[in-house]
Amino acid sequence: MAARSTSASAGPTLTPERNGFRFGMMTAVVLCIYTLAAALMGFFSRIEAGSLDVLILILGSVLAIRNLRQVRGEQMPYLGGYGTGIVTALVASVVLGLFFIILTVVIPKSLDLTQVENLFGFELSVVVAFPAIILMGSMTGVITSLIAMQYFKADPIDPLKVME
Repeated sequence: MAARSTSASAGPTLTPERNGFRFGMMTAVVLCIYTLAAALMGFFSRIEAGSLDVLILILGSVLAIRNLRQVRGEQMPYLGGYGTGIVTALVASVVLGLFFIILTVVIPKSLDLTQVENLFGFELSVVVAFPAIILMGSMTGVITSLIAMQYFKADPIDPLKVME
C-alpha cells in the first residue's frame, strides 16, 4: 500500500482567484434575482434600481475580501485581497450582463429599453448595455477593493512594540 500524503488530505488552499470567483457567482445570483424582481415588478427603469445593483456589487466584493482575510489572517497579501475584490465584481458583472441579454430576449416589454437600431434593424441597446454593465461592475470592484483593502490589509510590525 502506498503512503498517503498529508498535503493532499489537507485540501487545496484558498487562492484569491478561487475566492473571488466563488463570491462573484454568489453575488451574481443575488444580482440576477434582484434584476428579475425589478423587471417583473416594473421598477427596472428607475435609477434607484441600478444603484441597488451597485450596492450589491460593493457588498459582494467586501465580503470576498473579508473571507480571504479570515482564511489567510496576517499572511494575506495586499494584491491578493485587491484582486479577489476585482474578480468578484468582474464575475458578477459578466453573469449579470449575460442574464440581462437573456431577460431582454425572454421578456423584452418588462425592461422598457429605448430601442436603438442600426441600418440592419439590430437592437443596439442590448449590445451597448452588456459592455456597460461589465464596465460599471468592474470599475465598482476596483474602487471598492482599493478602499476595502485599506481596512483589511495586514498590520505592519510596529518596531517600537518589538523592542519592548
